[in-house]
Amino acid sequence: MSEDEPPKSAYELAMERLRRKDAEDGVEDRPVTDGQKAAIAEARKVCEAKLAEREILHQAALRKTLEPETRGALEEEYRRDRERITYDRDRKIEEIRRQTAR
Repeated sequence: MSEDEPPKSAYELAMERLRRKDAEDGVEDRPVTDGQKAAIAEARKVCEAKLAEREILHQAALRKTLEPETRGALEEEYRRDRERITYDRDRKIEEIRRQTAR
């Protein structure tokens, strides 16, 4: 570090350490292409739409029942659906990032 450079933040130091570790482990840094960015944005948009639809259906189902057992089952089903949808989104995004530039 030269004298005219400001001191680095803890974040910057941590990122440098991670980059060095990645380089030592052989992990290459490939920038995301514009096509990949568009595909990732589309995957996120589809996920948001599915989550919004699931939220509407969940709220409608909750309004139809007052029984605690049924409501608990509906909440559990809703939680599982949200987890599945976000898992699918994350998996799709990871697949897109692994694709080579075409």
